[in-house]
Amino acid sequence: MIRLLNVYYPTRTVMLLLCEALIVASCFFAAAFLVLGPDVWLALNYEYGYLKIAALTFISINFSYYFDLFEPQLVSAREAIYFRILLVLAFDCFVVSAVLFFFPESSIGPGHVYGLGLALLTPVLILWRRAYDWIVSLKVFRERVYVLGAGDFARSVVDAIGSRGDLGMEVVDWQEVDLAEPGDRKKVWISELARIGQSANPVNRIIIAMERQRGELPVQELLNLRFKGIIVEDAGSLRERLSGKIQLDGLRPSSFLYAEGFRLRASQQFTRQILSTLAASFGLLMFAPIFPFVVLAVRLSSKGPIFFKQTRVGAGGRHFEVVKFRTMYTDAEAGGAKWATKNDPRVTKVGMFMRKTRIDEVPQLWNVLKGDMGFVGPRPERPEFIPMLSEHLPFYYMRHLIRPGLTGWAQVRYGYGATLAEAREKLEYDLYYIKHMTLGLDLLIMFETVKTILRRRGAQ
Repeated sequence: MIRLLNVYYPTRTVMLLLCEALIVASCFFAAAFLVLGPDVWLALNYEYGYLKIAALTFISINFSYYFDLFEPQLVSAREAIYFRILLVLAFDCFVVSAVLFFFPESSIGPGHVYGLGLALLTPVLILWRRAYDWIVSLKVFRERVYVLGAGDFARSVVDAIGSRGDLGMEVVDWQEVDLAEPGDRKKVWISELARIGQSANPVNRIIIAMERQRGELPVQELLNLRFKGIIVEDAGSLRERLSGKIQLDGLRPSSFLYAEGFRLRASQQFTRQILSTLAASFGLLMFAPIFPFVVLAVRLSSKGPIFFKQTRVGAGGRHFEVVKFRTMYTDAEAGGAKWATKNDPRVTKVGMFMRKTRIDEVPQLWNVLKGDMGFVGPRPERPEFIPMLSEHLPFYYMRHLIRPGLTGWAQVRYGYGATLAEAREKLEYDLYYIKHMTLGLDLLIMFETVKTILRRRGAQ
């Protein structure tokens, strides 16, 4: 896997994106040569042709990203992939037409280079995807993995690898071991590792997924295989890379003491707050023309105030009042505080639209300006739920080490949490963010937030 902005991506996915960008650019370069002939060098070198094709390639790759074409675990059916490719090309056509209508000088030469380029790109992209599926199915491009362990924990690792065909990993020779005595299990592991070491086709990686390692871990045998070039890896670090979250199962204080990351430097927090303030100021300025229409819509939707204020818990456990556009009826919590649910009957029709589009969150930019929140961070929770969550979820207090955020890693990767199990899942994403927090990761989260809003995911 390749690490970019403190997030791990399968090598196959990165290569797919780079090859697709090369294909898009090549098709438009080919169209320019076919249409312009000997004048192509003039158009490319003196009329910013290279820059125009690069911009169109960037736009096309972004559309592919927003339609999940680089996430095979979300879109696996071949027909669905082809349909989304056609959607991407349709959006490309719309953007090109709009740009040429308003800025005719953005054309590459006098001919129809963009039209021919899109015509070439359609069959080439579909053929490339079919070729890609065939290439990645070859065993020579698959990493052979052995999972050292048994029980539910080991099976969860095997299932996680099996469900992610984009990883290029294949679990081999794993089987359940049901022995009561630790000594008996260790003998089985020693025997299995000896067989792996003598195999004519050895594995490439061993993942240690043992629920109890003390007294059972065959250290010497693992060292022998490690010195033969076989990668030995702990299941916890693998699951963290695959899921983008830190699993709470088996998490101990030593996991924080000895692990890389969790560097909450004061200078970094100050820089993040400065950037959050600038982003919030820009957001409020851009939203200003729409503000009167939203106010009118909220006023007409139901009786009550325009804004909704609610106490939340921020950095260091400090309470503050978050501000939103009101999306519920005024008596929504007459029976006490509770989490929002899907298709919540307490939400007005206008409020449901604002929640789906995240318009109701815009006033929180004021909280960012005040310093109560950052632009990126864990979602601020209500104080009524904190005691219950702290009791049932280990290390929940760590969410309060930094300012909460308008958006965050848990929001773009998981969505809204309305149960204890979902709150646990979100905490695992929040811990990953706190561990790997950088300005680069913040920019990535902002970029993915746009995708989340456009695809209308995660809102309640």
